[in-house]
Order: sequence, then C-alpha cells, then structure tokens
Amino acid sequence: MNQKSMDKLTGTVKFVILLIFGMLLMMPFIWMVSVGFDRNANITMPFPPQLIPEEISSFNYGIVFENGRLIQSYINSGIVTTSSVALQVGASLLAGYAFSKGTFKYKRLLFILVLCTLMIPMEPRLIPLYTLFNSFGLLNSFWPLILPTVINGMLIFLCKQFFDQLPTTLREAAQIDGAGEFRIFFTVYLPLAGPIAATMVILSFIWSWNDFMWPLVVLNDQELHTVPLYLASFSLENGTSLGGLTMALATVSIIPIVVMYLFLQRYIIQSIALSGVKGE
Repeated sequence: MNQKSMDKLTGTVKFVILLIFGMLLMMPFIWMVSVGFDRNANITMPFPPQLIPEEISSFNYGIVFENGRLIQSYINSGIVTTSSVALQVGASLLAGYAFSKGTFKYKRLLFILVLCTLMIPMEPRLIPLYTLFNSFGLLNSFWPLILPTVINGMLIFLCKQFFDQLPTTLREAAQIDGAGEFRIFFTVYLPLAGPIAATMVILSFIWSWNDFMWPLVVLNDQELHTVPLYLASFSLENGTSLGGLTMALATVSIIPIVVMYLFLQRYIIQSIALSGVKGE
C-alpha cells in the first residue's frame, strides 16, 4: 500500500471516529428536540427514550411560541446579552491592545492581576457583589447583570495573545505619521482583529445568555426574568408532568446560541490558533 492510500485510509478512520463521537455528543440534544415534538410526553415521558416519536406533533412548539412570558424573557435576555457582549468585547479589545503594545508602568504586574481573576469563581463573589449593588439601589434591575461582565480576564488574555502576534512595526509606522494610540488602535489594529472579536462575541454571548445563578440572586420580579430563569421556574412548577412542553421550551431557549455559533464558528479555531503564535 502506497503512502497516498495510507493517508486516505487514515483520514477515513479519523472521520469515522470523529463522526461517532460527534453523534454521541449530539444525542441528548436530538432527544430533547424529539421529545418536544411528542405530544404524549406531556402525560408521561417515553421510556426507553426514543429518537423519533411515535406521533409527531408541533403542538408543544405552538404553545411555546404563543407564551407571553417566554417572549418577555427573550426580550430581557436580549437586552442583557447585547449590552454585556458589546461592553465586554469592547473593553477586552482595548485592554488586550494596551497590554500587548502599550508601554506603561507596572504593565506586567497589572496583567498578572487580571489573570488572577480567572482563579476566583463566581460563588465567593456573590455576597460582595450583592452588597455593592444593594448599596447603590440597583438590585432587581439589569445593571447587576451587565456591569460585572465588563472586565473579563479570559477575553483580555485572548486579546493580548492575538495582538502579540501582530507586527509592532505597524504601530511604529503609524506613530511616525503622527497618529495617537486611539487612532492606531481603531484604524490599524482593530480591522485586523476580526477573528478574535468574533470568537469573543460567541463566548460572551454564551456566558451571558446561559447565566443562571447570578440573575437568580438579584432578580425578584418575574417580569425581569431571563430565559434560563423562566425555564427553571416552569420546570419547578410542572416537573415531568409537561415533559414535552418543557423540552420544547429548552430547545427554543438555545436557538440564539446555535444561530450565533453557526454564523461565527469558523473564527474560533482560527483566532485561538493565531493567539498562540508569538509575532514580532
């Protein structure tokens, strides 16, 4: 067997293995969608689980899209997520550029402090954040969900690594032409940061849209509930008595994430690969 045939066989084996593992990972999501189309699942959940319902019906999804509370929770999540993504990505791009190309005192120390925030989970920060926003009278509003997300150590780190691989000579040439730091950033480096920006949009969107614990702590009014909170409250109220409707709600709740990922997923591997290359 020649080398070309060996490479083809190896590629086929890798594809089959990845396909099998991909299908295994997708099985829970396929089952979730399937149960949503099973009207009988509102009476009793099918056991053993079936990938294709015996009687396919769009009844559950029809109820979901007519649900006023779900629509309101979508609007709430849209407001919080859009604001968080815009502020988080913008701040991370500026901070990453500053740590990569900037020259200022204690830069290394400040960057280490930013990285240290990655080691602090959300749970120890709940009480201090709650006390802080309570003192400003901002509880039971969207502000506690938006403001703490502006500074994100992981995104700043990814931005710095990405800007590190871009030539510093671009900045030096712009400085010779008399450009200031903000002009250099917005006209020279920002147009080149499309891949990392797209990756950060995806990550920030997923984190904000799926956030559950912190909104549960600060939001008391049901009219302000985000999609995860509404889904949790619906599940607690009905349990498995409306399994089909619950699964339909869960399916609809992840649609924005799936759409966002499909549009921007090709940038993830590209940007992470580039951020690991040191450029001069």
